[in-house]
Amino acid sequence: MDSISPSPFGLSNVRRFIAFRSFFNARFYYPVFTILFLDYGLTIEQFALLNTVWAFTIVLAEVPSGALADLIGRKRLLVTTSWLMIVEMLLLSFVPLGNSTLIFTAFLINRVLSGLAEALASGADEAIAYDTLVAEGDPEDWPKVLDIQMRMQNIAYIITMTLGALVYDPGMVNKILHWFGVNMNLNQQVTMRFPIYLTLGLGILSLVTTQGMQDPISHQKDTPDQKGVWQRIQEVSRITLSAGWWILLTPMALAVILFGMSLDHVLRMLVTMTSQYYRVIDLPEASFGLIGSAIAMLGLVVPRVARAMVKHFRPTSNVCWVIGLALASLWGLTLFVPYLGILPMALVFITMMLTSFFTSHYLNKIAEPHQRATILSYKGLAFNGAYGIIGILYAGLITNLRHGLRETHPEWPLSLLENEAFRESIIWFPWYLGLVLLLITLVCLLHFHFVHKQGAKSDQTSSPPEKS
Repeated sequence: MDSISPSPFGLSNVRRFIAFRSFFNARFYYPVFTILFLDYGLTIEQFALLNTVWAFTIVLAEVPSGALADLIGRKRLLVTTSWLMIVEMLLLSFVPLGNSTLIFTAFLINRVLSGLAEALASGADEAIAYDTLVAEGDPEDWPKVLDIQMRMQNIAYIITMTLGALVYDPGMVNKILHWFGVNMNLNQQVTMRFPIYLTLGLGILSLVTTQGMQDPISHQKDTPDQKGVWQRIQEVSRITLSAGWWILLTPMALAVILFGMSLDHVLRMLVTMTSQYYRVIDLPEASFGLIGSAIAMLGLVVPRVARAMVKHFRPTSNVCWVIGLALASLWGLTLFVPYLGILPMALVFITMMLTSFFTSHYLNKIAEPHQRATILSYKGLAFNGAYGIIGILYAGLITNLRHGLRETHPEWPLSLLENEAFRESIIWFPWYLGLVLLLITLVCLLHFHFVHKQGAKSDQTSSPPEKS
């Protein structure tokens, strides 16, 4: 009888990869992320500074962490990631209020630890799951795994976003307590920590999940404990440089990273500004949480569509589809249609999900097992580096637009000035994305031509001369 490939979900590492992604990424404080910082006593400027520190931490640690995963094993890095998540939540759970310097210091350490955790997890979690399929299952099942992983993660988003906003509101918490007969009235300073406590619980679940993982057999041949510190540093550097050269010499890998980076950083920048966009299109603030949960439900459908697309379409066709959807969503946002403007924003989320799925699928498919985590970390480095750059560019753009409007309309109130500057800034996004995609296309075409030409020269040099 023909052997039947076992289900990928029968593999412990695959199941734990899906669970880890859900526990680590779906956090209860996300729907109140900005106001959480402010209610602790921080200013808007400090909030911006802290998230800049977070982004730079990821960029600096991204590639070395991937090389470490390839050197010492993915499980060790993922366990460390879970411990970092627990410590960062403990800081916010128990930092006393009232001392602004102490609070800022606690949040600064929190942002550094969070950035390190993101960098350590990036690449290592995908690599341990994919290598498990290579060693014990069928790597062709990876799209199926991504499908289920993204759908489970979006279910977790729905739960955490809804419950996180609920327990943050002292009025709602007190109503629930009174309904259960508890005669107690909690204030904002108490309830604002509830999403943090719940996320701390997710950190503990992440730790339990990662401790049960096992590095694939192909990765257990390394014996890093027998190596000295200097030898490990040399080995990490070698792996990092080797993976970097591999990407540069592999047109498909470079194209996947560059096109994914181009789309992701623009879409992610817009996602961070959803609340301001919803306010401008006249949506009530009370609806923001429900809208976020509704959009998260799209994540139950989009991965299944993406899985079908990688099966039936070529990579170039899928890239064209994603680019078309991205440009359509950006042009739709510039119209600022009241209420119905939520549709192009939903399309932004859909396009970002497709970009994430395709990038992971194609990059894992062509990457070599011994450097897969490092290659995925290069992807994370490119994505986060581009996101940091567009953040700086957007800050300069919004400042110039606000300054110009203030000079033209000095009588406008501050709220109207902010809204109009925001409206004008969104108009730049489709043009910016179009220009970036054009440049990336030219770079990829020139790179493919160069690599193909060098390969032809190498073949001519290595082939024996013909006999006359």
